[in-house]
Amino acid sequence: MQLCRQTATRKSEKGRVLVRVLGIDPGYAIVGWGVLDYQGNRFQPAGFGAVTTKAGVPLEQRLAQVYDGVAEVLDQYRPEALSIEKLFYQHNQTTVIGVAEARGVILLAAAQRGVLIFEYTPMQVKQSVSGYGMANKKQVQEMTRILLHLDKVPKPDDTADALAMAITHCHCSRSRIQGLPIR
Repeated sequence: MQLCRQTATRKSEKGRVLVRVLGIDPGYAIVGWGVLDYQGNRFQPAGFGAVTTKAGVPLEQRLAQVYDGVAEVLDQYRPEALSIEKLFYQHNQTTVIGVAEARGVILLAAAQRGVLIFEYTPMQVKQSVSGYGMANKKQVQEMTRILLHLDKVPKPDDTADALAMAITHCHCSRSRIQGLPIR
């Protein structure tokens, strides 16, 4: 089966390109998600939150809950793009395998809906959001709050991280979104 989207962007009433991006911070206990509408150089949060699963539940059931939760977000907000962190090796192999499996069901949900998928490294996210590739988590979260004109940093932290993923995609693909030639 092949799903295709007819367009990757929308036009606003003023004729400017508007794109909706879903940022995801993957996990099997908490999946942070954040949806942004991006137009020109402005961000407008459309929604954000987290899909959570309970400890002690078999992993395959938790993965099904992650899939269902992300599918619900995709169906409700209908983003053109999904921005997700590239998986990197952590010290705990058990954790990294579970996160990779959760990431797989998230990518599956997006692919089944024809959503374009983009991956970014933690350093790219830090650079894009804070202007400094070695920024710490609190600095990135505070810049996310400022860029989105939020009263406080979204909780749980995974949600703020997901919004930072969406911001990163908007910054990194700005020329493509606005129809400008990529240099």
